[in-house]
Amino acid sequence: MLRLYDNHLSGNGYKPRLLLAHLGRTYERIEIDILKGETRTPEFLAKNPNGRIPVLELEDGTCLAESNAILCYLAEGSRFLPSDPLARAFTLQWMFFEQYSHEPCIAVARHWIQHTEMTQAQRAQLPAKQAGGRAALAVMEGHLSKSDWFGGEAMNIADFSLYAYTHVAAEGGFDLADYPAVGAWLTRVASQPGHVPMNPAPGAPIISR
Repeated sequence: MLRLYDNHLSGNGYKPRLLLAHLGRTYERIEIDILKGETRTPEFLAKNPNGRIPVLELEDGTCLAESNAILCYLAEGSRFLPSDPLARAFTLQWMFFEQYSHEPCIAVARHWIQHTEMTQAQRAQLPAKQAGGRAALAVMEGHLSKSDWFGGEAMNIADFSLYAYTHVAAEGGFDLADYPAVGAWLTRVASQPGHVPMNPAPGAPIISR
């Protein structure tokens, strides 16, 4: 059985959880407390020397890290990863955008505000992070004013990648009312059959499907 080393607060962990739900795959979800340093133990570092979640452990024990790489692996051969080379490249283009321009601003601002006692240096950097996040949301707004989805004519892993931290962007101080096309897209993603919320319900089983 697949094992997903994950944390319920993490948008990066949510990405593969969301795709696995849409694919109907059974897996074991193992909660890792990132705030208590559980990604820095020797046991976890043996699975991902970079010390970050998520990590997908395959049936043969092979471990795959980096959320967007996990999405690509899981989606191979499914409707969520285009087979056409150009459509696939556009999908990857948006996933690279998510990791380079979106996640470092929106996810970091959310993490600092919601899950840490901000240092003086972080407080000084927060306005720049939020300005970068607003710039990323503006790029998304421009695309979504002309297209329903990222990377193609139907929902695919680029949408899962960008949805994870966008739908909780308000927790980082971003007003999504300023981006109506983004808001409509968030509603479209959440209304698709197979959608699951980011945070598992209290008492939810570790074995997920």
